[in-house]
Amino acid sequence: MKIVFIADFFANQVAGGGELNNEEFINICTEKGHDVEKINSHLVTVEYLESNLDCKFIVANFVNLSQPCVDFLTKSAKYIIYEHDHKYLKNRNPAIFRNFLAPEKMIIYSSFYANAMAVLCQSIFHKGIVERNLQLENIFNLGGNLWSLQSLAKIRQFRLEPKEDKCSILDSNVGHKNTAGAIEYCENNNLEYELIKSSDYFDFLKQLSRNKTFVFLPKTPETLSRVAVEARMMSVSVITTKIIGATHEPWFELKGEELIDKVESMREEITEKVLDLLQ
Repeated sequence: MKIVFIADFFANQVAGGGELNNEEFINICTEKGHDVEKINSHLVTVEYLESNLDCKFIVANFVNLSQPCVDFLTKSAKYIIYEHDHKYLKNRNPAIFRNFLAPEKMIIYSSFYANAMAVLCQSIFHKGIVERNLQLENIFNLGGNLWSLQSLAKIRQFRLEPKEDKCSILDSNVGHKNTAGAIEYCENNNLEYELIKSSDYFDFLKQLSRNKTFVFLPKTPETLSRVAVEARMMSVSVITTKIIGATHEPWFELKGEELIDKVESMREEITEKVLDLLQ
């Protein structure tokens, strides 16, 4: 199958969770013999789409996709939306609305979502919010994310690191990650804590593995939260809230090797589910 994968950025450009997940999906599809072409959304033109109408399209983050291209896909192409947040909302943040339900005037791209072969969500929690706002029947829960085999091997290794009796807190300048709230929680409960941060993914994982507990109290809904799953895989306890998508998945009760094995099995399960929906 020929697949065109459209995204604002790819993992070699931005090392975000969505980009890492997308890259692994593309790698697995390629290993299965599918022809996957990657293109940044700002480079997509209507002419490009017209010349690839024999392909199936996967549209991930599409903030930089022009409106004429969105309209063309909606009317003329076979496509899936791989949703990583809430791009059907003007502000992309359902947290400011009661029960995460936005007023109708805040909904955008309605036809684009409605005409998709499928809208893919990261968790039961994520799917529930999207369904509540869009009232569509083409919304599916993938129930997880994809990690590379190299990353899972590192996580197995770091899981065995000796753990100190203190809490790790994500050192982030992003307001909704709520570093200040996690610090306040630790101080109010007399918990020793350490701020962790690194631009190197494996170095960050090693830091996360060193302490017994990870405190993460975001202000906005996390569609899954890869970092919370990574902590659990490395046998780190997680103090968080119910607006973390992963906490609603049945596999989140697992920890350590059991969870790593489950996440490794997701590589096949999630990829096959997406490919089935494409066909």
